[in-house]
Formats: sequence, structure tokens, C-alpha cells
Amino acid sequence: MRLRLIWPGKTRDARLRALSDEYLNRLSHFARPEVTELKETPGTKAGIGWDSKRISDRLPSGAVTVLMDPNGVQLSSEEMAAKVSSWENSGTKEVVFIVGGPNGVPLELSSIVTQRWSLSRLTLTHEMARVVLLEQLYRAYTIIHGLPYQK
Repeated sequence: MRLRLIWPGKTRDARLRALSDEYLNRLSHFARPEVTELKETPGTKAGIGWDSKRISDRLPSGAVTVLMDPNGVQLSSEEMAAKVSSWENSGTKEVVFIVGGPNGVPLELSSIVTQRWSLSRLTLTHEMARVVLLEQLYRAYTIIHGLPYQK
């Protein structure tokens, strides 16, 4: 299954970029992760609206789309693993995860995605949210495959 991750801007913090790369490498043993980094826009309403358009233009039809949203559903690691497993078992070919940038999450995306998840009730930087999502996806696969990492 392809896991497409879309977010505005590059991860500038070298330590967080290294962690992201590590989890992308680990994920590649279970799925086909692919990151799309969009050019950052100014932190204005017009810029955030532009982010929404650029992201929605990249959403393939038929894919499961998950927006990481502070007001979304919070899942445990086991619940996330169950979701990933159900997608794989049902033949889902692609899941797209969207993480907002420094300007936040474009509200317009809420109406076009299939699911909205929250990584935490805490406020995370957009770069940290990327790492947390990748780590949790990797953890989900270790749970699915009964590997010791998740214990």
C-alpha cells in the first residue's frame, strides 16, 4: 500500500529531518511511503487558501485521505494499527496523510478528506507533528506484524 504524506515546506530542523528519514526508511519495509513537500506560502488567509488548493489538487481519487487536525479523532496506537490493517485487508491502494504547515491546517480541507485525526491534544510544531505521525505509522506496522518495537 502506498502511504503518501503531504505537507507544506521542508523540515528545516536537521535533527527532526533525520528522524523523519529514519522512520520513512523503516516504513519502507512494510509499505511504500512517499513525501510531497509543497512550497511554503505566506501566513495570510490567501496563503492558507492557496495551500488548500495545492493540497486538494494532489489528492488522488479513490484514495483514503486523512487530515491531521487538532480537532480530529484521537486514536490509540492499537486503534491506528487496526485502521491500517483494515485498509490493507480491504485492498486500499493508497492512503494520503496531510499535515499542516506553520500556518496551520486549511479549514477547506476538512470537507474533502475522508478522515480527520489528531496526533495529540498538545500543540506540536508542524515539523514535530511530521515525526510523530511517521513514528506512529511505523509503530502501527510493528503492532500488525507482531514485532517487538511496540512493546
